[in-house]
Amino acid sequence: MKTLKHLLDRNQAWAASIKEKDPEFFAQLSKQQAPEYLWIGCSDSRVPANQIVDLPPGEVFVHRNIANVVVHTDLNCLSVLQFAVEVLKVKHIIVCGHYGCGGIKAAIDHHEHGLIDNWLRNIKDIYRYHQEKLDEVKDEGERINALCELNVIEQVANVCHTTIVQNAWKAGQELSVHGWIYSIEDGILRDLNVCTTSLDEIDQIHRVK
Repeated sequence: MKTLKHLLDRNQAWAASIKEKDPEFFAQLSKQQAPEYLWIGCSDSRVPANQIVDLPPGEVFVHRNIANVVVHTDLNCLSVLQFAVEVLKVKHIIVCGHYGCGGIKAAIDHHEHGLIDNWLRNIKDIYRYHQEKLDEVKDEGERINALCELNVIEQVANVCHTTIVQNAWKAGQELSVHGWIYSIEDGILRDLNVCTTSLDEIDQIHRVK
């Protein structure tokens, strides 16, 4: 049976290097978890949340899935969201997509991909909402990237429409929901200028009294 000893060795080296810089780091880290940020991102291995915002372990609570989608029937995502908001009391929720997302590409390439096609229906719906605008973009790469941005914006709205976030706002909790996108080609995060901070900023139809 093939082992993964090389990964365990790398872990040993990493832990040793951290303790050399700060002998109390892991002892302090194990005592509590108090991040200010919940990161909802793509599962793509090239988009690691902590590294690209240069924060150490313990600073970012993370949920990742294919194409950074927030679906109101996804109990996994909603459980993470509830724990982050109600227990950890995070102050910021960041929905972060990335350009050239494979999930976005797969959603619109008209090929069968198996089980994941059911998940990607959510992306197809977003394309349908914005089809007139997207069909005007003739370059395929640019069209995919435009859909990546629109997907982030839609998922920010989905986060805000949850009872979890709305109840936090009604209780006076400080909470902002942001939409960002990451470029793997240059390592830069871009703010899509989508930030919601209160119940008053979302559509009336989605508000829960």
